[in-house]
Amino acid sequence: MNWITNYVRPKIGSFFTRRETPDNLWAKCSECGSMLFHREMAEHLNVCSQCGHHMPISPRDRFTALFDGGAFREVEVPMPITDPLQFRDQKKYPERLKAAQRVTSEKEAMLVAEGELGEVPIVAAAQDFSFMAGSMGMYVGNAIVAAAEAAVAGKRPLVLFSAAGGARMQEGILSLMQMPRTTVAVEMLREANLPYIVVLTHPTTGGVTASYAMLGDIQISEPNALICFAGPRVIEQTIRETLPEGFQRAEYLLEHGMLDRVTDRREMRDELITLLRMLTGRDAAVMADLPAPAQVEAPDTEEQKAD
Repeated sequence: MNWITNYVRPKIGSFFTRRETPDNLWAKCSECGSMLFHREMAEHLNVCSQCGHHMPISPRDRFTALFDGGAFREVEVPMPITDPLQFRDQKKYPERLKAAQRVTSEKEAMLVAEGELGEVPIVAAAQDFSFMAGSMGMYVGNAIVAAAEAAVAGKRPLVLFSAAGGARMQEGILSLMQMPRTTVAVEMLREANLPYIVVLTHPTTGGVTASYAMLGDIQISEPNALICFAGPRVIEQTIRETLPEGFQRAEYLLEHGMLDRVTDRREMRDELITLLRMLTGRDAAVMADLPAPAQVEAPDTEEQKAD
């Protein structure tokens, strides 16, 4: 046995071996390529601190940063029939649902909650694009109806954050039926004289745009969000012409009168507080006097999960 080769050299080498860095400590901005530390990402609500690009954020993290003190109560949503059409493409529909539930740790593509925002009691609903592209199926229809009913029962405004690739093809006509159904739910708010504010996030497309996402009393969008029924590529192929730069993006729609505001996610809470207090007849808020939102926690690293 060579003592120097087998013991001394490995021991010395271990002092200079760089410790492995967990994969989820850093994230790369998909727009400018900047490397962002996970705590910095959480502090900025998944907005790039270098270029301002808005990356996806889960409904729970959004609500934690939105409600006063991060406190909210989930509104129960009735569960629909799991697979009414026995649909199968490359996978069975229930398998796709289970895979999405594992990835997001959520039951479905929309979360509904109630709490206070700037001391105004509200109901909020948010779609999760990570769950089967936030597609609108029967559960999402049930969620919007439940949100509207909770808002009417509590005489609260409804704030909805949309993010969807359209209707859920695995539910066929039953998915498309959610368009008139959710429109009726919005009409319930109108009849009760309750404010309905929609915040459109990237992307909001298809049947969602053709129904509840464009029926708000006030339409706000996050910067550079794609908002459309048919996407730019489909339109270009249909009309065989090049579309204007920024076509169907939030800023373009604001210029052409389809939106009321384009607001940075980090300023969205203050914007909504101002609007809600005005629409509900309350005095203008002094932000320093209002309860602060909770800090969104950075996701655990693999080492922390192991501990």
